[in-house]
Amino acid sequence: MFDLDDPFYRPLWIRLLLVVLTLGWGLFEFTSGAPVFGVIFAAIGLYAAWRFFVTFKPPGEDR
Repeated sequence: MFDLDDPFYRPLWIRLLLVVLTLGWGLFEFTSGAPVFGVIFAAIGLYAAWRFFVTFKPPGEDR
């Protein structure tokens, strides 16, 4: 679906920005009364955080 191993995601600031934006948007959806979209965006943010900070291997590094 999304290639989170793309070299575009190598800079730390991009990874942080994407996680903060998706989790923030999920929080916004929860507070505005749209829990379904809140769950969707929170799940995307948590998955991105997992891939970007727990299992992230920079491109070119052996896996």
